[in-house]
Amino acid sequence: MNDDTHIRLSFEFFPPKTDVGREKLIKTRAELNALNPDFFSVTYGAGGSTRDNTRGIVTTMKEEGLSVAPHLSFGGDDEEAMLSLLGQYKDAGIDRIVALRGDMPSGMGSALQLVYANELVAFIRKHFGDHFHLEVAAYPEIHPEAASYSEDVQYLKGKFDAGANSGITQYFFNPDAYFYFMEHCEQAGISQPIYPGIMPITNYRNLARFSDNCGAEIPRWVRKRLEDFADDQESLLAFGVELVSELCETLLENGAPGLHFYTMNQVEPVRQIVQHLGLQDA
Repeated sequence: MNDDTHIRLSFEFFPPKTDVGREKLIKTRAELNALNPDFFSVTYGAGGSTRDNTRGIVTTMKEEGLSVAPHLSFGGDDEEAMLSLLGQYKDAGIDRIVALRGDMPSGMGSALQLVYANELVAFIRKHFGDHFHLEVAAYPEIHPEAASYSEDVQYLKGKFDAGANSGITQYFFNPDAYFYFMEHCEQAGISQPIYPGIMPITNYRNLARFSDNCGAEIPRWVRKRLEDFADDQESLLAFGVELVSELCETLLENGAPGLHFYTMNQVEPVRQIVQHLGLQDA
């Protein structure tokens, strides 16, 4: 790691659905803020299903003095509704957006047309100029719906050509996937930074199910090791901290510009990993 280069650190939350969850998130973000992240991001449910909840959390965090970036997709909203929401974010002092294609809620079928991320980026640039720093999603192991590796890289380039500033990847556990991806992004003419997404390991069954759905590969040896722990949660967490810390070290030592943690609204083991890396003072 080059001590002269700032390592960007960011944490992602999802909007809680209960009062208990909301109270927990207040404590979680206060504890994680002590690690000096560059910003927090807050997800946006399929079809904008958590829009109001996301907006409420984001504006509250901004009022608390935190740097925060709402996730955003058109979902079922029309241009007028989207302009209104973006205007509210701008008025609240929000200057960073994670711009996504998003997903339709289950059962919607083809009733609504997807608005792709490059179109959303272009829409925001058209109406708000350079006010927002725009983050977009990247997929080192390639989006599950992509027709080919090269096509997915070109699609990412389209997001940057439309005006995105930087990318955040889907999580992965094989650093070679990220490095290979970055080589092909560079060959495609992408010069903007792409930050690795990091998923701490806290529950194997949930991780396996989610990974199978989103196309993130868990190496076979890691799956087998996690299966060994069965209900030994303490050993699973210790292994997870060691594994993910080593992944992060490898990424940073080989040029990754920072890390974006999918916290699942948990303080641990994110804090342990960040402290192990020495990033809280970065």
